[in-house]
Amino acid sequence: MLITVTDATFDSLVLKAELPIVVDFWADWCPPCRPMAQALAELAPEFDGELLIGKLNADENPEATRTYRVMSMPTLLFFSGGTLTGSMVGFRPKSVLRPALANAVAPYVNR
Repeated sequence: MLITVTDATFDSLVLKAELPIVVDFWADWCPPCRPMAQALAELAPEFDGELLIGKLNADENPEATRTYRVMSMPTLLFFSGGTLTGSMVGFRPKSVLRPALANAVAPYVNR
């Protein structure tokens, strides 16, 4: 499931999420952010009910961007139980994203 995350909703949607969540930090000016967003949108249905995928516009939400020291985009941050568990910087094709997303849910779901 794809959700929009903002500075105002970060705590409730990410840190208090019942499911693991991956947050995609992106910006309008970032060319590799577009194909990353497309790949995540295509993969989201495979993880429905197991993993949330959030999109956070870094330019419009500087607080979360600073807090997690996001310096390059796109950046994916992986959270589980309110804890940052991993990150991935730069565009990755679906062949790399799929196993990374599966690993994010592996402790919670038998695939």
